[in-house]
Amino acid sequence: MNYLSTLNYGYRILKSNNIISHKLDSELLLASALNKTREEVLTNLNSTLDKKKFYKFKKLLLRREQKEPIAYIFEKKDFWKESFFVNKNVLIPRPETEIIVEEVLKLTDDNSSKRFLDVGTGSGCVILSIIKERPNSFGTAIDICKKAIKIALFNAKMHHLENKIKFININIDKFTNNKYDLIISNPPYIDDIKYKRLEINVKQFEPKIALKAGTDGLKIIKKLIFKSKELLKKNGKLVFEIGEHQEVKIKKLLMKNKFYIDKVCKDIRNHPRVIIATKLF
Repeated sequence: MNYLSTLNYGYRILKSNNIISHKLDSELLLASALNKTREEVLTNLNSTLDKKKFYKFKKLLLRREQKEPIAYIFEKKDFWKESFFVNKNVLIPRPETEIIVEEVLKLTDDNSSKRFLDVGTGSGCVILSIIKERPNSFGTAIDICKKAIKIALFNAKMHHLENKIKFININIDKFTNNKYDLIISNPPYIDDIKYKRLEINVKQFEPKIALKAGTDGLKIIKKLIFKSKELLKKNGKLVFEIGEHQEVKIKKLLMKNKFYIDKVCKDIRNHPRVIIATKLF
């Protein structure tokens, strides 16, 4: 078989399984099986591949056919300006979470020396992206999942930032360490009903603990706000991601806990996605 007929085979398999990105995914999977770039595959469609490479492609295709996300198949995902190692123990970084990085960089100068706390760090992509752009700053990253902390540390070493960030396996309830200039977080915020309705590729493969947050989706956010009141310096900033239809309730929670709401940032679909608040006292 040549590359073109192999790709057509992949297109048909994935399309029949209702995978919208069937063409792109097939091309990426074949490129991986051949250890080539997607561009090299698409510019050499008449080239032939041996049986061994074809079976390797079929094994990858089967994983995607079963709705496993491409990021987990390749064990990497691009976020902000870098690539990060990911697997089923951490949430796949998403473009809307880059809003946190963008807003934090607006709040800080290139040479500023700030202390950051990342709550629920997962792969570490958010705190690592920020510290890479603010080299005089330092971070602490916490996560309830020990395996996630190992992945975040691996990513820190890969990006030569292991000496700039301390990674701790701990629940925010038990965390009492020092005072921070900024607290950042992409917490779980999906309620029980919405979780049941999630697509298979999310619900079946991504860690439930990083997504699900009780009947109203605010279980972890309530803890985050309450603990941030204790952990932030006066006038320190809390920057975190929220779910759809949560803005009003979260604003009330913030005001109740003596935070001033600076800004609500919307995502590409015009949904409120990131809140920036200042600790007043």
